Amino acid sequence: MRIQTAAVQALRHQEHGAVVPPVHLASTFELDPSSEDGSYAYQRGGNPTRAQLETLLATLDGAEHGFAFASGMAATAAALSTLTVGDEIILPASVYGGTYRFVDQVLPGRGVTGRFVDDLGELTDADFTPATRVVFVETPANPTLRITDLRRLITLAHRHDALVIVDNTFMTSLLQRPLELGADVVVQSATKFLAGHSDLLAGAITTDDDRLAEAFALAQKAQGGVLSPGDSFRLIQGIKTMPLRLERQQDNALAIAEHLRGHDDIARVWFPGSHSEDEARIHASQATGTGAVLSFELAPGRDRVAFLGALRYPGFAVSLGGVETLICRPATMTHEAMTPEARERAGISDQLLRFAVGIEDVRDLIEDLDQALAASR
Repeated sequence: MRIQTAAVQALRHQEHGAVVPPVHLASTFELDPSSEDGSYAYQRGGNPTRAQLETLLATLDGAEHGFAFASGMAATAAALSTLTVGDEIILPASVYGGTYRFVDQVLPGRGVTGRFVDDLGELTDADFTPATRVVFVETPANPTLRITDLRRLITLAHRHDALVIVDNTFMTSLLQRPLELGADVVVQSATKFLAGHSDLLAGAITTDDDRLAEAFALAQKAQGGVLSPGDSFRLIQGIKTMPLRLERQQDNALAIAEHLRGHDDIARVWFPGSHSEDEARIHASQATGTGAVLSFELAPGRDRVAFLGALRYPGFAVSLGGVETLICRPATMTHEAMTPEARERAGISDQLLRFAVGIEDVRDLIEDLDQALAASR
């Protein structure tokens, strides 16, 4: 079935004809005394509700294996748990601030080196060493929306026996399918578009690699950052409406980006493919849409605080992918773990604002932006 149908129908057949999965809240499960066997033993190691969600996550990505975690960062940390002493990971300088913090502050204590590069699109064979085990990529990047050619990167990394992990949070499996392009692992903050209502934290990993799947299952059980049964159920329900929500959000984002381009009060607008014709071509070849996040900077002389204070509808808050529109300042809210020098290198200025578009009537959002921009003068 097509992915829009799978989001709704993949878990249809339940006990007693129920049209939604049951929520199994038990922390522990009885075993057969004669064999001490059972489908489940303890919730951390496995839970029927979470198992159904993980089946759904794998189905959406066209993957063999899916894993649900208590947050997007828990999923990312588990995906990087295969790195050991002496290993190196290559990442873009503009990577999400939480991932930057983990690689910069946590992995060195495990003997793992993180190497941040300005543009993964410029990687060559000479950039790989025998220690390079993973290349981690976001495309579009957060919050600059820069695009990386996944096919080229995957071919290059695999030539050096390095894994490619793709953070697909901004696109979801609806708009971009990295595993089909050859990526080894996909991670997502399911808090965002998959859940869609800014009311739960969740993370997801999908992969076709049986060996990696064993490692991620071990990370779940050993580290314990698993998603609860209640949140697993709520995420299943959120996924059902994701195709409709994302379609509306993307249409809204495209209209807003077009309205802001060339606006006298806006210095520049960033969205997937806006940086160059080459990036636009690459994105069109590996994704089927531009998503629902854009970034922009106010024109010189405009008062950022006055602009933000005048907005009526967008909330000044971190996160994205929910039904409501949110705006944030990445330099101090999502990428604050970076040094000023690192943010400058990544292209994240103090004036950059990230705009995560919701499902409201786009006319109201545009009118609100216009009156707030007028207030910024």
